[in-house]
Amino acid sequence: MTFNRTALGLALASASLAFAPAAQAQAPAPAPAAPTAQTAKQPRVSETARKELVALQAAVNAKDTANIPAALAAAQAKAKTADDRYMIAKLQLKAAADANNDTAIAQAIEGVIASGYDISAESGVLYSSLAKIYYNAKAYDRASAALDKLLQIEPNNADAIVMQAEARHSQGKTAEAVAMIQKAIAVRAAAGQKAQEAWYKRAVALAFTAKMPSAVALSRDWVAAYPNAKNWRDAIRIQQQTSGQGDEAMIDSMRLALATNSLAGESDYYRFVSALMAKGYPGEAKTVLEQGFAANAIDKSRGTFAELYAQASAKAQGDRESLGASAKAAQAGPDARKAMVTADAYYGYGEYKAAADLYRAALGKSGVDKDVANLRLGMALARAGDKAGATAALNAVGGTQADVAKLWLTYLATRV
Repeated sequence: MTFNRTALGLALASASLAFAPAAQAQAPAPAPAAPTAQTAKQPRVSETARKELVALQAAVNAKDTANIPAALAAAQAKAKTADDRYMIAKLQLKAAADANNDTAIAQAIEGVIASGYDISAESGVLYSSLAKIYYNAKAYDRASAALDKLLQIEPNNADAIVMQAEARHSQGKTAEAVAMIQKAIAVRAAAGQKAQEAWYKRAVALAFTAKMPSAVALSRDWVAAYPNAKNWRDAIRIQQQTSGQGDEAMIDSMRLALATNSLAGESDYYRFVSALMAKGYPGEAKTVLEQGFAANAIDKSRGTFAELYAQASAKAQGDRESLGASAKAAQAGPDARKAMVTADAYYGYGEYKAAADLYRAALGKSGVDKDVANLRLGMALARAGDKAGATAALNAVGGTQADVAKLWLTYLATRV
């Protein structure tokens, strides 16, 4: 974490101010007006410590490092009041900052806080600076304690919440860290602001590495906020690696990768096309390969892809022409399987309306897996541009298909 010396400088300002006169006994006077920015309360040092404090201030302002330790000890010995202790600690803080000594800065800040003087106007900067110094020194318990104090003062300080999340993670409390980053994102959203992408990515990385079930949902939140091809690819891969599902579910998520232009490199295309061929979708495999060739994402002359393309092309011959008759038979028959197979073929050829009609028909037939049918109906309607229909179908998906359906719902939400 970067230690912001500029911000700390604001808290140092009073260390170089002239001391306010010592309080003297006098007759009671009318109550003063409430303090303003121009009449802000200044420390009033005791007569007992005044001489030593003046000497300490002179040494600090002159950066007389040889004499500062003795002057500091003398002033501390004479300190009697909270105001005395506060001014001594503030001068100690200025000397430490001038020397770029983080350890001494932390010690001085602790002295300011412990002085008993009212530090409410500068407490945020002090606790924030203290937390960063301790975090950088790997003193995570102390950093976390300072951040707890800061968040008591500024509960909606999203940056401090994220700092606390990092401290919690360093303490081995990863689940708490992820929850705190989510809280920071929510705080920004409540203020009408968009959280920075780094927060989403950090939450996803922590959750995924720790094998937390929330990693999938967090990746959807990330891609919903920052929907680009790279983020879609990562979100889809996280879902695939977390779900442990078979080729059918992988195909449905790779179809989303195709829709979001997030297929990248030979590995993605090989996995997708091989699964399509294994499940009997040669027409779709051929189409996916042709799109990859056109985008220069894969090399048509490369042996592996040349062979896959030849196989897909051979098996797809006559397939498209037979779909009309297959669709009529599937519509008329009682079995959902034929309707689903034909609908899947139509989907692979990009004929999404025809696919949707057959998925709907399958939902009314025997032996249907309603979660799979609703998922693919939602996918087909999404690709056909029917956002409302797709949303309704995808929201009806449950069971092991639910996470893929939620990814598709996220896709719909990002569409204008």
